[in-house]
Amino acid sequence: MRSLNRRYAVTAYLFLLPAVVFFGIFFYLPIANILSTGTQTGPQANVPAGIDNYVKAFGDAAMHNSFKVTLIFAVATTVGSIVLGLGLALLLDRPLKGRVVFRAALLVPYLTSVAIVGLLWRNILDPQLGILNRLLDSAGLPQQQWLNTHPLATIVAVTLWQHVGYTMVLFLAGLQGIPETYAEAAKIDGASPSQQFWRITLPLLAPTTLFVSVMSVISGLQAFGQAYIITGGGPANQTDLYVFHVFNVAFTSRDFGYSSALSFLLLIVIVLFTTLQLRAGRRAEVQY
Repeated sequence: MRSLNRRYAVTAYLFLLPAVVFFGIFFYLPIANILSTGTQTGPQANVPAGIDNYVKAFGDAAMHNSFKVTLIFAVATTVGSIVLGLGLALLLDRPLKGRVVFRAALLVPYLTSVAIVGLLWRNILDPQLGILNRLLDSAGLPQQQWLNTHPLATIVAVTLWQHVGYTMVLFLAGLQGIPETYAEAAKIDGASPSQQFWRITLPLLAPTTLFVSVMSVISGLQAFGQAYIITGGGPANQTDLYVFHVFNVAFTSRDFGYSSALSFLLLIVIVLFTTLQLRAGRRAEVQY
């Protein structure tokens, strides 16, 4: 019996070995490299600096600004994704004519690369040549400087436009996984549609909402293309997202040691946020 168990254990470890090697090479090894580079300084990141880069980060006003901008961006895109995604899923879960076409149309932007979406919206929002200002002009309305007056809100809106189709699909899957018996029982008990939504549908969508919120926060904290392509971090660093700031520190200032330290701090922040969200999600989990 002991020999048989040992054989099963060896077989299990052999199946796990490719995954362990893959994660070791492509996940843990880069993290170890970033952690090591973050303790060095100089143009080639070859001079030992201890924790100087990490101490510098906590007193860096530019880093504080980029972190604040990124937090606002991540919270806004997460809340917007949940509200809009759930609203569209509830709408397109009904037997509407052409709902398959609407679902596909809403998902297409998510399948498009951030670079293409950024270039597309930068042209649309162009104050001189953009189609949006031309439409306003033809309607007799004043033209807007979209990327100067509300730059952060604009890139949040563009990001929501691109991602809302994906969250809609997730919520649709969650809605279709709720047994019809709950709704039928609620109708028999005289529950209104509003009561059914708040007391049955929404609590049963908690796992989907948790997944969407975790993925949206991670995506928001790692956002880069929006600032790089649409606004260039401006005006006045109002859209200087954290990863864009790290990019500039590394490839404009050529300070690879400091940029690695900033990258490692971002990893810690993402792990903390994800852990807190998962713990909060477990407490809010509902079972009928």
